[in-house]
Amino acid sequence: MGISERKIREKEQRRKEILDTAERLFFSRGYDDVSMDGIAHEVELNKATLYLYFKNKEALFAAIVLRGIGILQEKYEECMKTQVPGIAKVVLLGQAYYRFSDEHPDYLRLIKFYGTERFSTENPCTAEIGKGYGTCRLILRDAVQEGIDDGTIRADLDPWLISMYLMISFMGILSMEDKWKRVIEEEGFSYEQFSREFFRFILPAISSDPPRLTAKNPSF
Repeated sequence: MGISERKIREKEQRRKEILDTAERLFFSRGYDDVSMDGIAHEVELNKATLYLYFKNKEALFAAIVLRGIGILQEKYEECMKTQVPGIAKVVLLGQAYYRFSDEHPDYLRLIKFYGTERFSTENPCTAEIGKGYGTCRLILRDAVQEGIDDGTIRADLDPWLISMYLMISFMGILSMEDKWKRVIEEEGFSYEQFSREFFRFILPAISSDPPRLTAKNPSF
C-alpha cells in the first residue's frame, strides 16, 4: 500500500470513529446536550482537528441522519428484488419501514428531528438528506408503477401521488407522538394494532381487485 492510499484509509477510519462517537452521544443525550468539545474529548482529538472533518455540529448530525436513511434505502432495495406483484411490493416496503422504526428507533428519531425548522435549509447536507429520502420514495413510486403495469393496482391512479401519500403516512404513523399513542390506547387499541391495520385501510383504495385483496389482507 502506498503512502497516499494509507493516508486516505487513515482519514476514512478517523472520520468513521468521529461519526461512531457522535452517533452514540446524539442517541443517548439528544442534539442540544452534545457539543463539538464533548465529541472531540470522547474521540481524543483536539477541536481544530475535528473541524477539519466536519465544519460544525449540524453537519456532523446530518451525516448521522444520512446513515439512517442509507439503512432504510437498503431495506427498500431488498424489497424490490422480490418476485411478487407490485401491490405486494408496496406492502413489503411498508413492512420494511416498520422494521426500520423497530430496529433503529434512534435513527428514526434523528431523521424526524432533522426535518424540523431547527436546521438550516442552506446546509449542503439538507439537500443530500432530501435526495436520500427522495430515493426511498421513488423506490415506492416504482413499486406502485409495477402494480399498475401488472394490473394489481388501479390504472387511474398516479404513482407519484400515491407514493407521496404512502410515504407521508408511513412516517406519520411510525413517528407518532406519545400523546396520540395515548389517545389510541384510551380507545382500547394498542399502537402496534393501529400500525398493523394501516394496510387494511389503504389497500382496498388502490387495489384493482379490492374484494379479493381484502380477503387475503396483508399488513405490517
